[in-house]
Amino acid sequence: MSDASRRPGEGGWTSAATLSRALPFIQRHADATIVVKFGGHAMGTPELTAEFARDIVLLRQVGVRPVVVHGGGPQIGSMLRRLDIETKFKDGLRVSDMETVGVAEMVLSGAINKAIVSAINCAGGQKRGLAVGLSGRDANLITAAPKGEGLGFTGVPVATDIKVLTTLTDAGFIPVVSPISADAAGDGFNINADTAAGTLAAALGATRLMLMTDVEGVLDTRKRLLTDLSRVDVEALIADGTAQGGMIPKLQTAMDAVTDGVEAVVILDGRKAHGLLVELFTDEGAGTLIHA
Repeated sequence: MSDASRRPGEGGWTSAATLSRALPFIQRHADATIVVKFGGHAMGTPELTAEFARDIVLLRQVGVRPVVVHGGGPQIGSMLRRLDIETKFKDGLRVSDMETVGVAEMVLSGAINKAIVSAINCAGGQKRGLAVGLSGRDANLITAAPKGEGLGFTGVPVATDIKVLTTLTDAGFIPVVSPISADAAGDGFNINADTAAGTLAAALGATRLMLMTDVEGVLDTRKRLLTDLSRVDVEALIADGTAQGGMIPKLQTAMDAVTDGVEAVVILDGRKAHGLLVELFTDEGAGTLIHA
């Protein structure tokens, strides 16, 4: 860079101060495994996907070991409509027959997984932080079973083998995981991405599980953000009806993960750029922190 390109101003000093304040947090999370569930509207927006990819590369560069798990419900629904395949739901869950789970695997393990891998690799992970795409099928990462009667190939995790993940992260790679898995006979099952992320976070002994979603976090009855919740708090929010709809399974995933040894779970807004960095490397945090 030539001297002519340098411009004195406040920006550099502000950036340096921000980095200095982040140092204790970077040290705290160094060599820690953090599982990030990426989904919602952020995943369908190229700009936010690129921001997410840069944040993931930065985490790897400062010594964090990120593992990304992604969903893709809207994209699956769009492909099913294009193929004129009827979508059936039971108790709010997509009923995955053999045809539907085949489409889900094509979309999740194919187009979406490789798009996220490419975004991370394009973000600069050349020497340390290259992404590798895989699914729950690979190396028996997640073994699935039917979730319930009438739900077809909609599955739940019943076992994990994380050797492939630890091998990749030990070598400096960033695993990007599609939740499509298989049972012991090799039949494919579509597992909810939040559930898959929680299961892997527990198996990996992750210090954080980050659930990126389309809302700010957990809200009270007056739509104010609740920033810090214990398991007891979460159970009360579900019992009194404050938590509703799609937030309930996310909270259940969070409670299960904390029970199984994950230090804390954060539900945060994936539509806001750099939410991961704000949560991990500042006092303020982002979203709702759930702990024991």
